[in-house]
Amino acid sequence: MQLNNYIDHTNLKPVANQQDIINLCKEAKEHLFYAVCVNGCYVKLAGEALKGSKVKIAAVIGFPLGAMDTGSKIFEAKECIANGADEIDMVINIGELKDGNLKFVEDEISEIKKAIGTKILKVIIETCYLDDDEKRAACTCALKASADFVKTSTGFGNGGATPEDVKIMKSIVGDKMQIKASGGIKDRKTAEKYIELGASRLGTSSGISLITT
Repeated sequence: MQLNNYIDHTNLKPVANQQDIINLCKEAKEHLFYAVCVNGCYVKLAGEALKGSKVKIAAVIGFPLGAMDTGSKIFEAKECIANGADEIDMVINIGELKDGNLKFVEDEISEIKKAIGTKILKVIIETCYLDDDEKRAACTCALKASADFVKTSTGFGNGGATPEDVKIMKSIVGDKMQIKASGGIKDRKTAEKYIELGASRLGTSSGISLITT
């Protein structure tokens, strides 16, 4: 299994500096990872560092809490695309979901998808804060809103991806959407397990060790 084709090589740390992002991009090019995943302020820098390569740029918005207003998320998404991002990883409004305001959640995802046009939208539902019914509801919202992926986690919550979460997500989205497992994926065995369960992308800061051990 060519794991490099599944990996979003990630550095979203608050202390990440320009050299860290340049190094991230260098590693992504060297190991032919699918994408790098960075905060919005580093999209332009990543574009410069990846010039001439096939590595995609994924940018996070509404990160990591998802609790800002929809207009701010849309603005952030548009800025990231204008600066060269190929994909957007957005965090849903978890509070609205837990209040049962599914229309709000679906509409927000839909508006962001419309704002970025043909670019890829991944919807982070932050499974560690949700019960199973809420996970199913979040996936249904993303599906109805025509997003491209559902994603387990930001990596900043109190837990990351689990096999059970990926199974639940797959049961809702089937082959209509893709799944990104992220958070706590640090070894090859775990990575391969998520792919077997239906994940087509892995978000990890341990990409190099995944493909070399």
